[in-house]
Amino acid sequence: MSGTTGTHRVVVLALDGVHPFELGIPQRIFGAADGRYEIRTCSVDGEPVRTDADYRITVEHGPEALAEADTVVIAPVEQYPPDSSALAGPLADALARIRPGTRIVSICTGAFVLAAAGLLDGRRATTHWILADRFRRLFPQVKLDPDVLFVDDGDILTSAGAGAGVDVCLHVVRQDHGAEMANHVARQCVVPPWREGGQAQYIEQPVPEASTAGTAATREWALGHLDLPLTLADLAEHARMSHRTFARRFRGEAGMSPGRWLTQQRVARARHLLESSDLPVDRIAREVGFATAASLRQHLNAAIGVSPMVYRRTFQATRHV
Repeated sequence: MSGTTGTHRVVVLALDGVHPFELGIPQRIFGAADGRYEIRTCSVDGEPVRTDADYRITVEHGPEALAEADTVVIAPVEQYPPDSSALAGPLADALARIRPGTRIVSICTGAFVLAAAGLLDGRRATTHWILADRFRRLFPQVKLDPDVLFVDDGDILTSAGAGAGVDVCLHVVRQDHGAEMANHVARQCVVPPWREGGQAQYIEQPVPEASTAGTAATREWALGHLDLPLTLADLAEHARMSHRTFARRFRGEAGMSPGRWLTQQRVARARHLLESSDLPVDRIAREVGFATAASLRQHLNAAIGVSPMVYRRTFQATRHV
């Protein structure tokens, strides 16, 4: 069921102890998509909810709104749940109103709610890296990946803390309406349309000395030369570091190896070209640094599970929606 205007209805569930910043992310991101989404906020009983700040929030809807949602977003809350995997009665009743097949998105600790409801059993998911050990202890049946910003497991998407809620909502817009609309929304909200790397780059690590050179300039240079067969030696030479030092610092800053990062950037550039141009696949492969169209197909399939032609048909069809 969609909203009364024919738009996609997003219902955000605000629980007691909700984080106000994350609660506002769906409205801000989906609300910038030129009327393609209708956003509503509800609580489990229609009553005001306590935030983790010094104020309460009054919502306009009760749990009945969940039954009318095309997408449900579970906003994160303070310290949920306690050391138990059981859901409180009103919350369990509220979640039971969600229709089968509804897309569900969690931000940060919202994954605990989904796991406690049994919705993540046997599935890949993520949450804030600080909470990874606790999550595994409570929900060993979930395939937790704390190294990524978000996990798209089909009809259920989970994301890491705070800013990763922006990432996953932009990803939903990109899925629904293509990269052009996602980029438009990102510009409206003054956020990057896509962030490379995962949570590893945000995990607390010793701060390098002020005199230590980073790898950011080399990453920027590499993005402008993806068509070249770049090697670790090329990158290290640009950064004026030894191979070993560069690889160590790169991983510390980007959260992954230089080779994996390059592959991710090439796939991302290929996706953009597949969506926004009519270039032949073999030309795109050369433009982004894959030697052959077969290599591009292999890497794209490994990243998102589809071929270049299927991806192009899917997203070019939505460019002018």
